[in-house]
Amino acid sequence: MKPNPERLFDLSAISLSGLCLAHCLALPVAAAFLPALDAWSRAEWVHGVFVAVAAPLTALALWRVHVSHPLPGRLIALALAGLALLLIGALEWPSAAWETPMTVVGSLCLASAHLWNWRRHQRLHAAESDHAEAA
Repeated sequence: MKPNPERLFDLSAISLSGLCLAHCLALPVAAAFLPALDAWSRAEWVHGVFVAVAAPLTALALWRVHVSHPLPGRLIALALAGLALLLIGALEWPSAAWETPMTVVGSLCLASAHLWNWRRHQRLHAAESDHAEAA
């Protein structure tokens, strides 16, 4: 089986979304029990870093495809919605109170898009392997 960078990018992006969720949801709870984590749970720069890493990783994972297998429009829309919500959360728009909900929903949208794309790549790879064996 030859390496498939698209699947690696998707798995990396799913992992990044998981880290983002852990930062937004689990870290504040852990900080309540371990005060040393409080600074990390309140670090605003982390959201900007997540967006700065998520955008190019998403582009690499989703838009590095063969012309014969274009992306479904719904997959593109889900990924763009996830990125937009992450950016909105990082900018604390419309208010800081919306930061966590926007970031959580954005992370889930983005992880879903990457999971969908990863499964899509698996199906395409399996179909190509079946076609090659039949020839």
